[in-house]
Amino acid sequence: MNRFATRASAWLVALTMALGLTGCGYNDFQRLDEQTTSAWSEVLNQYQRRADLVPNIVATVKGEANFEQETLTKVIEARAKATSFQITPEVLTNPEALQQFQAMQGQLSSALSRLMVVSEQYPNLKANQGFADLRVQLEGTENRITVARNRYIAAVKDYNVLARSFPTNLTAKLFGYAPKANFTVANEAVISAPPKVDFGK
Repeated sequence: MNRFATRASAWLVALTMALGLTGCGYNDFQRLDEQTTSAWSEVLNQYQRRADLVPNIVATVKGEANFEQETLTKVIEARAKATSFQITPEVLTNPEALQQFQAMQGQLSSALSRLMVVSEQYPNLKANQGFADLRVQLEGTENRITVARNRYIAAVKDYNVLARSFPTNLTAKLFGYAPKANFTVANEAVISAPPKVDFGK
């Protein structure tokens, strides 16, 4: 009888704890944590897809004898920096690391944009079907990056709302679910400044 009562109370404690964890958002943290990790993996996948295109683009452009070497060098250096950044799970909870990652990817975006603009001045490149195909692939990849980033931003928003709302914020503190870092606008200071309009010109 005593052993039966002990087992029954142990089951009751376990059941109470399970119900308590369900009601306090524990399962939601598991789901949203997986969702943000999955969304982040897709962001990395698309950035890697872009990085993989760069050598082919550079090789094709090098075929144009008089192409600007400085522009090519900037693309190559930006790709090297972007691919050398070590991505660890801690990046998701470290705003400074995510900002550094974002800055490196932004440098590669800028260098590639400059390369595409400069390539317009070379008729042979514009007529090169291989280069045209690579350009289409790059544009498609940039679109995929935007979609993947937007999904990650939405997943992080859901996770962070859960981590900061009561009573689930207590669960977050108890189990160490820190808010996750999110993408920011690279030129936030510029876009937050009001536009200057001059009708005198």
